[in-house]
Amino acid sequence: MDLDPADLRQRLDHFRGTLRGAGVKITRQRVEVFREVVGAGDHPDAETVYKGVRRRVPAVSLDTVYRTLWLLLDLGLIATLGHPWERVRFDGNVEPHHHFVCTRCGRADDFHSEELSRLRIPDAVQALGRVEKTQVEIRGFCARCLREEGREAAGAGRRIRREMKP
Repeated sequence: MDLDPADLRQRLDHFRGTLRGAGVKITRQRVEVFREVVGAGDHPDAETVYKGVRRRVPAVSLDTVYRTLWLLLDLGLIATLGHPWERVRFDGNVEPHHHFVCTRCGRADDFHSEELSRLRIPDAVQALGRVEKTQVEIRGFCARCLREEGREAAGAGRRIRREMKP
């Protein structure tokens, strides 16, 4: 997700207002963690956020990054995606959208689909409780991995043909 400067400013203003409203101090570390998640299009995990923030704030600790991510999640400023037994991935886009997750490299991309957004929630789900959010996660191979797979297959084909020559 490439944010234009106006969108980034708007999100940072919302971030600051939300923190002030919750009585939470606005620190450089918190701003940089938020900026790192919001600016990332690949839904980074905590370690990736840490590495990005550390380039700008060398003294930041991994613990600070984790605590900040969970604070931002609790305040509704970011979201998580993925299964609980996998690394938790953080999403700076809290507007309604869906995800495509590559099962080979783990890349996660946002996409919008009116058809998926209009899906009717089945009665069986509604009987379980109140639905507050729906989000479709589609899994498969991303375009980059498909290209790499194609190159690998082409290389394997050349090796087999060379081996078969008398």
